[in-house]
Amino acid sequence: MHCYRMLGSFADAEDAVQETMLAAWQGIGGFAEERASLRTWLYKIATSRCLNARRAARRRPARQWDMSQSEPPVPTPRDEPVWLQPFPDALLEGAAGVPPGPEARYEQAEAISLAFVTALQLLPPRQVAVLILRDVLGFRASEVAGMLEVTLESANSALKRARASLQRRQQTAAGRQPPPAAGSPAEDAIVARFARAWESADLDALVALLTDDVFIAMPPEPFGYEGRDLVTRYCTRQFAAGRRYGLGGAAPAGAPGKRGPDPPGP
Repeated sequence: MHCYRMLGSFADAEDAVQETMLAAWQGIGGFAEERASLRTWLYKIATSRCLNARRAARRRPARQWDMSQSEPPVPTPRDEPVWLQPFPDALLEGAAGVPPGPEARYEQAEAISLAFVTALQLLPPRQVAVLILRDVLGFRASEVAGMLEVTLESANSALKRARASLQRRQQTAAGRQPPPAAGSPAEDAIVARFARAWESADLDALVALLTDDVFIAMPPEPFGYEGRDLVTRYCTRQFAAGRRYGLGGAAPAGAPGKRGPDPPGP
């Protein structure tokens, strides 16, 4: 989970774990010189591999998408990492691992949530590492400074900035109504209403389900449509295209006006 929190991608996290295990096996002879517990030593290696991966990703040029053929409404670029992946539910059971230390601020469930991991990906790599090691895993400040090979003052400063950034994001979202729990009857009811509205091209019913900050994404393209107005215009165009093809809902794949999976993910 540590590598997943650091990288935001389950596939990249698996690679980092393999590299960590290989490095640990190759360096086990020098473990005694670390003067640290096995847990601390392994987390130090894993954090180093994740930091290298984060920095390498920043050096890779972002893919350029041709927007010249886009029909109105113009898509909105996403500000979240395009590599972001949720942690597989099948692996969550019994995956709590070592209990967090006394300084940990986040419960296991919150620390693996997609919202939390998304916020982490927007922080600089070192701030991410310090925040996870201190506030999620409960390592002491001196331990974190040693793991990252930085001064205690530098580690504390990075933690302070990371906490402030997360607090600003939490304040921005404070006025929003929390979504229903995953797999709950309330969530199932909303999904069913959305599916009925989409399949029957009932624009009014669909718009009634949208929040002001609704975002429909078009994976794998790093943009979508954000806000009730743009999403409503997008759905209006999709429904009109569907009616031209004699369908109740959106146009079939490959038809004019179609830009992504059917239906999209709000």
